[in-house]
Amino acid sequence: MRDETKCLHAGYTPENGGPGVMPICQSTTYRFDSTERIGDLFNMPTAHMYSRFSNPTVDAVEKKIAELEGGVGAMCTSSGQAASLLSILNLCSAGDSFISTSTIYGGTVNLFAVTLKRFGIECIFVDADASSEEIQKAFKPNTKAVFGETLANPALAVFDIERFAKIAHQNHVPLIVDNTFATPYLCKPFNFGADIVVHSTSKYMDGHALQCGGVIVDSGNFDWTNGKFPEFTEPDESYHGVVYTREFGKAAYIIKARMQLMRDFGCYPSANSGFLLNLGLETLPVRMRQYCENGLKIAEFFSANEHFERVDYPGLKGDRYYDLAQKYLPMGQSGVVSITIKGGREQAVKFMDGLKLACNEVHVADIRTCVLHPASATHRQLTDEQLVAAGINPGMIRFSVGLENIQDIIEDIEQSLKNLS
Repeated sequence: MRDETKCLHAGYTPENGGPGVMPICQSTTYRFDSTERIGDLFNMPTAHMYSRFSNPTVDAVEKKIAELEGGVGAMCTSSGQAASLLSILNLCSAGDSFISTSTIYGGTVNLFAVTLKRFGIECIFVDADASSEEIQKAFKPNTKAVFGETLANPALAVFDIERFAKIAHQNHVPLIVDNTFATPYLCKPFNFGADIVVHSTSKYMDGHALQCGGVIVDSGNFDWTNGKFPEFTEPDESYHGVVYTREFGKAAYIIKARMQLMRDFGCYPSANSGFLLNLGLETLPVRMRQYCENGLKIAEFFSANEHFERVDYPGLKGDRYYDLAQKYLPMGQSGVVSITIKGGREQAVKFMDGLKLACNEVHVADIRTCVLHPASATHRQLTDEQLVAAGINPGMIRFSVGLENIQDIIEDIEQSLKNLS
């Protein structure tokens, strides 16, 4: 099946006489006819046993997302931040390090640089545009992974997945890619060598700002038996001595994440959240095409307006990431545009507060147009040096184009610009 069909049919197949729409299985537990059967499930998790691990409704969504990304399995989480956290904790312990590009979401920077540091895990930030030789110097003997965003939030830098995959694999570690802004409809990182994909499903996948969620997808392609990951190849005493690579083969990573981390952290989404996410996924292709069309038109409008000193949108010819966007995102570059207004923070705030149709809110990739000032919101906790590294200055505005009529969005921008001095 192609993506448009997968979005409607993958993950759930109605039985004869069964509900045509994926049902909500609102239950924490599941009943079995014997103690032995439950014990067997703790040896080989082939069925649902408790909704902190898995749930039939969420499981169907996980299968759908895994098919869209081309992976062997997926695990949904309660937020995108939880997905990023577990993707790293599944590989790193105290005393380990991993590498991340600096142009990533501010909340992820804080998670990696501050919170994980308190747990003894070091994040080494690199410039995504640095040479391969410079990036290689960041690796240490204890480095366990590389992390980057397909489309950086909010800098809109395009991640050179293939190049970073090559560097990661030369060092025998996996590449993790946050594919939130691109979604699997616009980009499939596994096709370019990525090993693990994460998403904040709260964004385009949901599309309607209804519920928070995240997901981790396992490609099944990485060789966990290469000697750097003994926790995959040696008995897990916290789970009756199971050896993940031996018992679960290509799905070792995602099963380990579920049976170790989801078991202990319990950040699994509700059945109702899974149901709502599935509704969003069903219309993902149609929405993404329109987001991209609207996004490019708005980027072109901003580029031609004298009030803006810079417009970052990789779909614009002349953008420094245009060529990479044509390689990795040929069908479109999302509906998010980063603009830098002349006059800095004061003018940025004045312009945003003057908008009437576009909402000033802490969200992005919504069905409705929304704006945010990263320096005072999502990246507020960053130092001045970190803001520069993340590609953010005080005049930057993250403009997330929705699905309203494009002329209405433009007219809203024009009326707000009239208030600027």
